[in-house]
This record gives sequence, C-alpha cells and structure tokens, in this order.
Amino acid sequence: MTSTTLPGSDYAALLREVRAAGLLRRRYGYYAIKITGNLLAFAGAWVGFAFLGDSWWQLFIAVGLAIVFGQLAFIGHDAGHRQIFRTRRSNDAVGAVHGGLIGMSYQWWLNGHNRHHAHPNDEEKDPDLDNAAIVFTKTQARLRTGFLRWIAKHQAALFFPLLTLEGLNLHVSGIRAVLGGKTKSRRVEGALLLAHVAGYLAAVFLVLSPGIAVLFVLVHQAVWGVYMGCSFAPNHKGMPTMSSASVDFLRRQVLTSRNIRGGRITDFALGGLNYQIEHHLFPSMPRPHLRHAQPIVQRFCAARGIPYCQTSLIRSYRHVLEHLHDSGAPLRTADRASAT
Repeated sequence: MTSTTLPGSDYAALLREVRAAGLLRRRYGYYAIKITGNLLAFAGAWVGFAFLGDSWWQLFIAVGLAIVFGQLAFIGHDAGHRQIFRTRRSNDAVGAVHGGLIGMSYQWWLNGHNRHHAHPNDEEKDPDLDNAAIVFTKTQARLRTGFLRWIAKHQAALFFPLLTLEGLNLHVSGIRAVLGGKTKSRRVEGALLLAHVAGYLAAVFLVLSPGIAVLFVLVHQAVWGVYMGCSFAPNHKGMPTMSSASVDFLRRQVLTSRNIRGGRITDFALGGLNYQIEHHLFPSMPRPHLRHAQPIVQRFCAARGIPYCQTSLIRSYRHVLEHLHDSGAPLRTADRASAT
C-alpha cells in the first residue's frame, strides 16, 4: 500500500498491531510504584527543608523540589490522558490532587492540552502556538508591536531565560482560570490552589529568613519552569505547521511531532514525552509501553514512506532555537531596512 492509498485505513492497521502487542493495557503496578515514589520524594524534600532550617543549603532543596514538581506534573499529564485508570473520574481525581500539590489547575491545563492533541501545530487551533512571549511563525512575528516585538526579534537568545518564568505562568494562568469560572470542579480546584499557595508561602517564610526565603522561591520556580519548558519544547517546535484538515490523523500526528533518542534516564527525565510521536498517536497508552511501541510505529511509517523524526536531546534544542531565530527574521530584516 502506498502512502496515498486509503490513508484513513493506515491508522486502523497500526492500531490493530499495537493492540495485538498488548500495549494499550493498563499498568496499575507501574503507576502505583511511580506515584508512591514521587509522593515520598515530595515529602522527603519538605522534611529535608524543615531539618535544614534557615540555611543557604536550602537552595539545593529548591532545585530538588523543582525536579519533584516536574515528576508530579508528568503524572498529572498521564492522568489527563487516561493512562492510569480506565475511567475519567478516577484519572481526574489523581490529576486534580497532583495539580494541587504543585499549584496548577489540572482542568485548565487539560482543556488546552486536549485541544493541542486534536490540532498539533495548527496555527489557528493549537493553543500551544498562541503564546504572549514567543512567536512560532513569521506571520505571528509580523503582528507583534512594542516590547513584544523586541522579544520576538531576539527570542532565540531569550528562550531559556524566558523559561524561568514558565512556572509562575502555570500558577497564575491556573488561578485566573479558576477565578474566572473557566474550569470544571472550580470549588475543588480553588481550594487545592489556595491550600498550595498558603502552605507553600507559610512554610518558606516561617522557616527561612526573608532574603533566603525569596531566593528559595525564585530558584525553585525558575528551575521548575526551565524543567517543564525543556521537557515540552522539543516535541513540536520547529516541526511543520499545517491545517488539521490537510492530512489524515496518522500523518498529522507523525509529521508535526519529534521523538528524542535516549535510554531509561531520558525516559525518566522527560516523563515519556520523548516518545512524542507514539504518545500523539495513542494518547491513552500507559507511559512504560511507549518505548515498546516506538519500533513498531517507526517501522510502520518507513513502510509507507511517512517521515519519522527522531533526534538527540541536544540536537532537538538546536532545532528549536533555529526555528525561533528564523521566525523572528522578518522583524530583524524590517529593522535593518528602516535603518538604511
């Protein structure tokens, strides 16, 4: 079968192969161990925090806690895709609790993330391409004015510094969504977010002196923001943008996604998002099965002439920065033209 023959049937054939391999079955034991380990690490970080007291060594706790926050966020992500339990209710309960632990609105995030999965890299419909600070296409760049225009011109150089604000953005966006009534379970999420903010700030400012407390918060939130940004940015940025109606489901998901090579450490650090192609094709596939689905999907795409992008982590960031630099090019060209 060629890549242009009955394209709608290709995904069904791949789905049958993946299901026959048992890769869509639930992994309750894996998630029980993973969640328990994360919660123990979370509790251990705060025990260490209390034990150290008012000390500059707390900055190491801040970095460690940022990594733990990232791991908790990955569980929330898996719950949002119904990877853990079969029912939406059970998964949402896990997601909401994990969102509360890290100070995020799970329902706000889930709403945007589901739209992203339905329309990856669609300039008009993918919310991940609608960013106040970063432009991802030349068309977006031409619409920027004032300070945002200056950021867009230099966004490749500013990308990693801007990621230090991503943690704050996740907190603020979630709180605004809850206050604005834009999420389901508004009262529950509101209570969880209030408990997080009150408990977090109380612990930090009661145990630490003001200067160390402020620095602790800055380091913790900055490292968490960079961790989250570095986990999600390689997945689609720099990949083709296209209309969701221009190609069939399988090709849309494969062509707009990028995998990251690596072993178990990469799987852990990126929460399974390094198998972005497989994840987009089978969102409800439990995380530990993604590595087993990868060779099946790659072989399937090769047989049908479908480009399958996979690269190293460092190379993926280079692709992202090159794309951001190229997207801001019209603004730099216009400035040079006006200066002559």
